[in-house]
Amino acid sequence: MSKIMAQILGHGDPSAVANIGSVAKVVPSADAHPLDPAREWTKQVAIVVAASLFVALCARVTVPLPFTPVPLTLQNFGVLAVGLLLGSRRGFAALSLYLMEGVCGLPVFSMGAGIGHILGLTGGFLIAYPLVAFVAGWIYEQRSEKSARLFAWAALSAVVAEVVLFASGLAWLAVLTHSISLAIKYGLYWFVFAEVIKVLMAAGLAARWQGRTSR
Repeated sequence: MSKIMAQILGHGDPSAVANIGSVAKVVPSADAHPLDPAREWTKQVAIVVAASLFVALCARVTVPLPFTPVPLTLQNFGVLAVGLLLGSRRGFAALSLYLMEGVCGLPVFSMGAGIGHILGLTGGFLIAYPLVAFVAGWIYEQRSEKSARLFAWAALSAVVAEVVLFASGLAWLAVLTHSISLAIKYGLYWFVFAEVIKVLMAAGLAARWQGRTSR
């Protein structure tokens, strides 16, 4: 290729030089199409909205328990998964949007919609969701990009986020029932095993996704 170019330039053929110039104009440079901020913003908004709807879908998987007013639901898994997959800021935004959807009347909560659910027995869990997603995402973001223990990081992030979730949920239950023991009975005992499963599921999903995207 270099010999051909040298021959063309050496002969001084003006038409050949013109052809070279035209070809150079056709080939786009790496900076020819800078990232469109409006398009990127729209993409991020769409991701946040989709994440809020994913949590709403998880909330539909609900099993009422006869010995506690707090239902067994897949909702917490959705919150952890969103925080780990989207990161702290987008996770916080998605769950804040989720709460606004429920307060505005959209049936996204496990037992319906409306401000009454925020003020009800499960309100402490609901109101903590944006912070839970933020904590899970923020801790997971602190991992090394080349870490071989993605699952361990994700599980640790989810466990800490679960502590935040149940601290808020049980505190609100204690306020409403005027009893710490009742709050623990209603909001913790029956859910420990299920929450362990949710943590493992969310951590496995996040680790697998990160492993694929980092290749």
